[in-house]
Parts: sequence; C-alpha cells; structure tokens
Amino acid sequence: MIESEEEARVFSAERCESGGIERLEQFIPMLAAENDRQNLVSKPSLQSVWTRHIADSLQLLDHVPRGTTMPWLDLGTGAGFPGLALALARPSLWIVLVESRKRRVEWLQGVTDRFQLENCRVVGSRLESVETLEAGVITARAFAPLGKLLELSARFSTRSTTWLLPKGRSGAIELSEQPPAIRAMFHVEQSATDPSAGILVGKGRPALR
Repeated sequence: MIESEEEARVFSAERCESGGIERLEQFIPMLAAENDRQNLVSKPSLQSVWTRHIADSLQLLDHVPRGTTMPWLDLGTGAGFPGLALALARPSLWIVLVESRKRRVEWLQGVTDRFQLENCRVVGSRLESVETLEAGVITARAFAPLGKLLELSARFSTRSTTWLLPKGRSGAIELSEQPPAIRAMFHVEQSATDPSAGILVGKGRPALR
C-alpha cells in the first residue's frame, strides 16, 4: 500500500515510458492552476496529488493483460483521470477520452496539445452519441453506478475487452447487486492507494438483461 507522496511518485515513475514522469511533473501545476478556474478536483486532494490522482490512475496498468489491443476508452474523463494521466505516462497507448462538459473538454484538449500527445484523442460528447468502436480496455472513474455504466458502454466491448473500474468503497456492494452473469464477469482488486477502495476488474462483453 502506498503510504506517502514520495512512494506514489516512485510507483508512478516505475510505470512510465521515457519522458513520462517529466510530463506528469509538468502537468501537476497546470492542474492546480486550472483548478482555480474550474472545479476539476477537490482542493485538499491536490496536497496528495501523486497518491490521489496520478498513482491512482497508473495502478490500472497493472491489471491490463499482456497483448491487450488498443484503443483504451476512458469514460467521463473529467479532470483527466485516469485517461489523461495514462496518456502522459505512456505515449505508446492509444487512448480515447470521452467527456461531455465543454470546459473540461477544452482543458483536456489544451493539455493534449501542450504535450503533443498524438496518442490521445478527446471526444467532447455524451457517451450515447459517441461512435461505436471496439475497445481493448474500458475505464471509468466516478462515471456512473455499475449497472448504468455497463448499459451505456457495453456496445464498445468485445469478448476480449478488459474493464477497469475504480469504485472506491462501493465496488463490492455495486457488484453484489448485479445479475449472476455480471458478478461472474468481474472481481474486486485492492487499490494500491487507498486501503478502503477497490477496483472492479472484468473481461468480456456484459450480458445485460
């Protein structure tokens, strides 16, 4: 379990490609400055930004099977977590960020332009209006309750899609409320950044009612 900001930075650096940690270090003051203009993240969380946001995002890489195909689809990216942080850390990943709020779309696009992230595409639209694509990985952090999330995003998945859904303390509860086929599809992994939080990890295309 990560217990300090320095541990979180080291954890993150170990998961970055060349130049990734430097990009993330430049990104953090940009995030803080933009947070004064629009409420991207809670202000207290900026005091532990490596733990709460950067390492919390990059830990998802540990649950992606080798040989997974791209793209990586991040739903409701918001301030950029986890999708933008992943794109900054790993320029070899093809990542699609979906965000419907105009000011946040502008923020995400500004960051991708600033760092010339050719691996990252921002889609400024509600998920219902996004053109269907086959995602290798689907992530969503604080996007919607599990049932609603799967209903909205199942069309982007295939039998080999990996789902990585940070759910805080609610993950196991939300999963227990799903039909047997969904419960069999997912399991809960312990978060590396919060002893009370979990990540719902799944594979396949959900069989919805």
